[in-house]
Amino acid sequence: MKTPIFDFVQNYLKESPLRLHMPGHKGLGSLGIEQLDITEIEGADVLYHENGILKESQENASLLFGSQKTLYSTEGATLCIRAMLAMVRYYAEESGKKPTVCACRNAHKAFVTGCALMDLDPIWIPSTSSLLSAKLTADDLLDFLNSQESIPTALYLTSPDYLGNIPDIKAIAGICHEKGILLLVDNAHGAYLHFLPDLCHPLDLGADLVCDSAHKTLPVLTGGAYLHLSKSAPKILTKYASSAMAMFSSTSPSYLILQSLDLCNAYLNNQYSKKLYEFCSAVVDFKKELKKHGFFLIGDEPLKITILTKPYGYTGEDFAELLKRSHIYVEFSDPDYVVFMLTPEQGNNVLKHIADILKKIPKSDPILIFPPKIPAYTKILPPREALLSAAVSLPLKECEGKILSQPSVTCPPAIPIAICGEKITKEHLMLFEYYGINQLTVKK
Repeated sequence: MKTPIFDFVQNYLKESPLRLHMPGHKGLGSLGIEQLDITEIEGADVLYHENGILKESQENASLLFGSQKTLYSTEGATLCIRAMLAMVRYYAEESGKKPTVCACRNAHKAFVTGCALMDLDPIWIPSTSSLLSAKLTADDLLDFLNSQESIPTALYLTSPDYLGNIPDIKAIAGICHEKGILLLVDNAHGAYLHFLPDLCHPLDLGADLVCDSAHKTLPVLTGGAYLHLSKSAPKILTKYASSAMAMFSSTSPSYLILQSLDLCNAYLNNQYSKKLYEFCSAVVDFKKELKKHGFFLIGDEPLKITILTKPYGYTGEDFAELLKRSHIYVEFSDPDYVVFMLTPEQGNNVLKHIADILKKIPKSDPILIFPPKIPAYTKILPPREALLSAAVSLPLKECEGKILSQPSVTCPPAIPIAICGEKITKEHLMLFEYYGINQLTVKK
């Protein structure tokens, strides 16, 4: 498979050019990668107005993923999430519908801010699961839809979730299409799923719009992501896809990231599926070994290891700190979990090394402290009005009864405890305190 973006830059470098264009480093500098960093010079094409090398490279990606259209992002899946929500509005306008979107509350904060930007008031699907995971089934969705006065324009689903749980997207997509609902999937952690023998990428299972953080699980530089439109998605979405991305994106995309996405196409096209399958098979055995040793694992995602640490006698943070002493850095830890994200690039020897380190951690008495119950929510304002209102930051103890104005969580995992515009209750404060959040930004 050709790599037109990478090849263009290499050919440009062979000219030993005098750069009288941006960026300001002019290909020089101490990082050593500046020479590869270019801008939209003649022949380099223009992202979201592409008709040359970027168009060709994105078409290669589309062919690999089996999409109707695939667009690159150099600003992560955050950009793609916002673009998907813009496309919901476009689709609703074209279809004569009221633009509405429903979602489970374990959505990334980019979804909340995206709804605010597009003036969408999200409809939250009730869930009794944890903060990080909302186990939606097709039956749950059908019951929810039947309880609504009108059918929403779209369903937004996070899969895999941060702990590695994967819902039955095929069944959920069937309900969505039966009801005339667009299915949007934040597949940030699952770009690799299309390349497994049993296709389990949301595109393969009936989703209409899917975003992948390529950099999370594929050999792509941080910030590289895809927005996919499925072959079965309404054709009208293709009309607006580029303009939706351009609406929120920088006009100075990183050509370093674009080159890494371009090179990834060739990598995915060349024996990646075999390499991935063999590594995932080794991970299955690795998980069995950990369970046999007494670790409690959750989640379905093949390349993610999520350990519930309290049954082993540790908080997730303490467990992560012990691993750090052996120079192992986890993706995420909180009071209950540690999350490891793996990749075939690391090889099977890494699995043995991790197992050896984990087995040296002595088992202790179980910790019987559990997260506070997920509180009910009371919406006072739409997210847009709350986010754009005058606000003040206050200590946690002064926030009861206030209206949350700004997102209160960092990334990872960037999943809000309360949504902007909701009233903060005593139950919310208990959950904020449990997760170490001591200050909130509330409406004045």
